Amino acid sequence: MKKILIAGEPDKTANYERAMHGLGIMTETSLHVPDTFLYSGLILPGGGDIDPRLFGQIPKGSRFFDPELDRLQLAVLKAFVLDRKPVLGICKGMQLINIYFGGDMLQHLETSRCHEYVGKDQVHGTAAEKGSLLEKLYGSSFSVNSAHHQGVDAPGQGIEYVQWADDGVVEGLSHKYLPIMGVQWHPERLCFEHKRKDAVDGGALLRYFTGL
Repeated sequence: MKKILIAGEPDKTANYERAMHGLGIMTETSLHVPDTFLYSGLILPGGGDIDPRLFGQIPKGSRFFDPELDRLQLAVLKAFVLDRKPVLGICKGMQLINIYFGGDMLQHLETSRCHEYVGKDQVHGTAAEKGSLLEKLYGSSFSVNSAHHQGVDAPGQGIEYVQWADDGVVEGLSHKYLPIMGVQWHPERLCFEHKRKDAVDGGALLRYFTGL
């Protein structure tokens, strides 16, 4: 049976574990640098903001971040990148992928009111790059959930942006040569018992990732 590593804090990853188990996939949640041969892939989960020093900025709009957690997650990501194993970054996880490859961040979006969690996920429209995986899964335009106030800015080396919100905020990325992808939205909160009529089925993306 396939096994996915979730690089997060065990008390904060229940939704990711539940979604993977719904697909028949075993999980382990840990922040220790792993023996990657034990796992089929890595999920970098959502969370708080990211230490601005990791992308060469001083705090200017960032809220709550955990520098130690950020560095532990980047170390786990590095192990999977070096072994060319599949990686899926979700929300903060997508941002960490971009930072790992040398990209940077917008610490606070001008249109954050359309994206950030206020008692519940926001829902908004997006457009996918023609020919991208997301377009193949969901079509050229579709709605997703949203719970963030930061966003990626300049792309890292090898990173391509493949999905955008209606206001231009990047919602999805992939690596040109490695099996690495990221979404700013939360597919684990759009599948199984969390499916909703006003957004896509996140299970389609998770099934693709676990099938890599």
